Amino acid sequence: MKKIHFIIFGLLCCGKIFSQSIFGNFSILPNQVIKLEGFNGLKNYPISSTTIDEKGNFKLNYTTEDYGIGYLMSSDNKPIFVILSGENIEIVGETLSYTETIKITKGLQNKLFEQYAKEHPKREQVLSAWGYLEKIYASDSLFSIQKSPLKAIYEEKLRIKNEDDAFLEALPKDTYIKWFLPTRKLVSSVSTIAQYRPEEIPETIIAFRNLDYTDPRLYKSGLFKDAIESHFWLLENSGNPLDKVFEEMKISIDAMMEKLVINEKVFNEVTNYLFDLLERHSLFQASEYLALKVLNENSCTINNDLANQLETYRAMKKGNIAPDIIFTKSNFINPSRTITKLSDINSKYTVVVFGASWCPKCNEELPEIAKLYDKWKSKEVEVVFISLEDNRKSFIDFAKSFPFRSYSDNKKWESKIVKDYYVFSTPTMFLLDTKREIILRPNTVKQMDAWVDWYLKE
Repeated sequence: MKKIHFIIFGLLCCGKIFSQSIFGNFSILPNQVIKLEGFNGLKNYPISSTTIDEKGNFKLNYTTEDYGIGYLMSSDNKPIFVILSGENIEIVGETLSYTETIKITKGLQNKLFEQYAKEHPKREQVLSAWGYLEKIYASDSLFSIQKSPLKAIYEEKLRIKNEDDAFLEALPKDTYIKWFLPTRKLVSSVSTIAQYRPEEIPETIIAFRNLDYTDPRLYKSGLFKDAIESHFWLLENSGNPLDKVFEEMKISIDAMMEKLVINEKVFNEVTNYLFDLLERHSLFQASEYLALKVLNENSCTINNDLANQLETYRAMKKGNIAPDIIFTKSNFINPSRTITKLSDINSKYTVVVFGASWCPKCNEELPEIAKLYDKWKSKEVEVVFISLEDNRKSFIDFAKSFPFRSYSDNKKWESKIVKDYYVFSTPTMFLLDTKREIILRPNTVKQMDAWVDWYLKE
């Protein structure tokens, strides 16, 4: 008896008691493996798996550590999402890919989830349709004289919204679904709101700013990444001028940081992902603001990779003076075009480009710069290419045809030049004036060429 008690106590201490289960029958999936996975922030993880028996029956288990959203996956790779909230769940159907055959027969929260997942998209579609008609009846002289239809449309839209709100309001208090469905509705609605209901944009942005990314319910919801992306997508597509968009993004970043600083792990996870998202969307003012905000935050320790990446924005932001570069003449390709230091270049502007032969994007961008070089040079824009190679032959093979100065000390990331300019990825470009003041950090050759066309037009 003591041995049994000891085993039970040990399992409880480890937190691995599988006290809840998902079971049921998929009639045309006998002998196939079915898996249950969950979410931790930006990542998913395996919870349990089993082989469906010959009659289509299966059973999977989960623990309190998995509370949140999970998904079932079989060999057809069609997931079914479930709420892992402490209840046993029974699911029957033919296969996961035939969602119309699937029915939740046990588990109150999952039944409600299934019902809302079917009804809410229909309401959204109808609201969009009514919204389209409402605009026509309100603005087109052919229809605007008809007041009764316009009133009826307004009343039907209100009825549909109230019906949806009433469903959410009636959800059992203190349950996961009570939090999850409104949050899922917020995240999934942004494209519809931006396109059909722009009047709802301000309140939707406020709702996003009120999200707490340290909330375990959000961390385990599968909505973690989507919430970040939807929030900033809506800001970008709000219809505001770009300057206003950036101001709104700064407000949103401040709101996120205020809550994130209490959880160092999530702080690093969110800021790392958001920074990458802003960079990918060429929202450089916002990414620079985020970088400086994170670097100046004393409450959390930033992981080294992220800190190094962000440091370039503090050290190499627009308006700063870029370090002069001291060259070794033998490290240039063309001996007739060597210089001793960057400041020796006699040109109004200089583009310093960091890249390498092993960088796929550089193999696209550097040849484009070569094509544009004569045009840029005619407008007094010089180019210096700093190659992050580790051997001379690779450097020469890659850069020998370029018409601009090309240089490599063969030290790759350990090069003093690379470290002085805080380069963490390739290609990286800086546009400098005669004083080496950084006036632009172009993300692409296309952006740099657009600057030349706009600011140096005759």
